Amino acid sequence: MLALALLGCASRSDDPALQSGDTLFGFITPYRMDIVQGNVVTQEQVARIKPGMSRLQVRDVLGSPMLTDLFHADRWDYIFTIRRQGTAPQRRDVVVHFKDDRLDRIEAADLPTERDFVASISRPIGSRGEPTLELSEEQKKALPKPAKVAAEPPQPMGAIRSYPPLEPS
Repeated sequence: MLALALLGCASRSDDPALQSGDTLFGFITPYRMDIVQGNVVTQEQVARIKPGMSRLQVRDVLGSPMLTDLFHADRWDYIFTIRRQGTAPQRRDVVVHFKDDRLDRIEAADLPTERDFVASISRPIGSRGEPTLELSEEQKKALPKPAKVAAEPPQPMGAIRSYPPLEPS
């Protein structure tokens, strides 16, 4: 029995999910927190940036940079990373270069639109066991009919007290 159990464990060791740490013994999936860091920069934001803009104007559109370097004062780095369980990690880098405190150029590759970004981080409904929010027509028809209850006037709760009149007669 022991030899069979060990052989079963050895056959599971080539599973890529087990090697990446996503499962424990091939059965248990531990919870991993979503890790989101940095600034999201989209195509729409970059389209609003024009050469010659001041640092303040660039900061108003893109937000505060993730990294400013003392040795490269004319460079701002916007870095965005997200790691979620069940999806591939994402990383995007945007580098903004200034010359004489004015925007010179932007280095950015493969920036998503706002719609594409939201779609890439959204989980489909029902993908992780979330309940569906609407019943199908068949499910609605299968529901039991509510029992009819005769409407009775509500009864007061608690003790009924009689108080003397507020004004003297």
